[in-house]
Amino acid sequence: MKTHQLSRRTMLRGLGVSMALPWMESLSVWGDEAKAKSSASQAPTRMAILFSGCGYHRTEWWAKGEGKSMELGKVLHPLNDFKDRLTFIRGLYNAEALKGNIHSSQTGNLLSGAPLSAGGTILSGTSVDQVVAQRIGRQTKLPSLVLGCEKANPSVHKNYSMLYSSHISWSSPTTPTPLEVYPALAFDQLFKDSSQRGDKSVLDAVLADAQNFRRNISQLDQRKLDEYLNSVREVEQRIESAGQRGELQGWRPTLTEPNIPRPKDGFPQDIVEHMKLMSDILVLAFQTDTTRVCTLKLNNDHGTLRFPHLGVDYMIHHLLSHNDTEDWLKVNQFFLEQMAYIARRMDDIQEGERTLLDNSMLMLCSSMLNGHHDASQLPVVMVGGGGGKLKGGQNLDYLGQSDRQMCRLYLSMMDNMGVTLDAFGDATKPLAEV
Repeated sequence: MKTHQLSRRTMLRGLGVSMALPWMESLSVWGDEAKAKSSASQAPTRMAILFSGCGYHRTEWWAKGEGKSMELGKVLHPLNDFKDRLTFIRGLYNAEALKGNIHSSQTGNLLSGAPLSAGGTILSGTSVDQVVAQRIGRQTKLPSLVLGCEKANPSVHKNYSMLYSSHISWSSPTTPTPLEVYPALAFDQLFKDSSQRGDKSVLDAVLADAQNFRRNISQLDQRKLDEYLNSVREVEQRIESAGQRGELQGWRPTLTEPNIPRPKDGFPQDIVEHMKLMSDILVLAFQTDTTRVCTLKLNNDHGTLRFPHLGVDYMIHHLLSHNDTEDWLKVNQFFLEQMAYIARRMDDIQEGERTLLDNSMLMLCSSMLNGHHDASQLPVVMVGGGGGKLKGGQNLDYLGQSDRQMCRLYLSMMDNMGVTLDAFGDATKPLAEV
């Protein structure tokens, strides 16, 4: 078997296409040649932050106990299979979010802890995902991937810009990171170069290079390569099929004009398929090491999504959050199911002795504890091993402590990504337990 050692990364290439490969034991994909000799089996750590607005059911967001015997409130039931790799965090808060007490003022600085400018002007802070992306993003094709399932709202609500409630990722204090809500275009970011035109499949474009590459890797990696290419093909076919059914907003990525009439503003016509596609694209991005940083905004804070597939189609998400009904619980669980789906997909991908989930930090949060605008503590749950740095099965409670800044968690997450700062937002020390 011939061992490939490349200075940056290994990619399959075709006309206008570059496709990064997943971790393989036969070659050193990450790091430079000097590192390759001593750490060829070390996969990188990835960080994904999921967000759903308006908090969760007041009486069903909780955890008791630790490890596999941990008990979870009904909102968190979709994560029951991951108790031993789950970290439930209670009591963290963002002091700046308490000043406005509305959705925009509680969301615009969720990932930065920065003061917000009111009066319809835009001034926040660079979010944790973009701080990491700006430090390590040159190691991958994309510095970060910023995904969403509901379009941004540019209006103003109670003296605060609704852009604050529409974006969790900020490239600078005045610039929300461009948000991709179209699955096909998000998929293009991973695999297609800007110069490519036409309807040619990504896999078709790199097929010849893939066949040549396959001859020089182990049988185990050949199976892994085949599984990976099949997963890419499956996502391509699902995007194509959904586009033909007219279920995706916007236009297909390979055309210069939309091939269907532009849908109305608001939620995707098929929210289940939309979220699943975005979740699959997130996993593919990590699996290929196209990026190591991703945010997925499942909906806007103060959002307008409806949930007909749950039999909850009589009220938009924001209004549902004001009452802790069984329907609100169903909606909460639907969002947690997205996290469970991503975790399960990642756990099925082997990277040496660990899985992709073991090598990742998957965090879900919201801008308030519940729909009654309670931001005195924030709901936070994490799944994954962070490359061996995170201990699973933890139930952490910081309520009542003096240093319970949400930004302490971000300092810990940045440390795990190899980005060490003396301070971030209103925090000067990380959480020792994370």
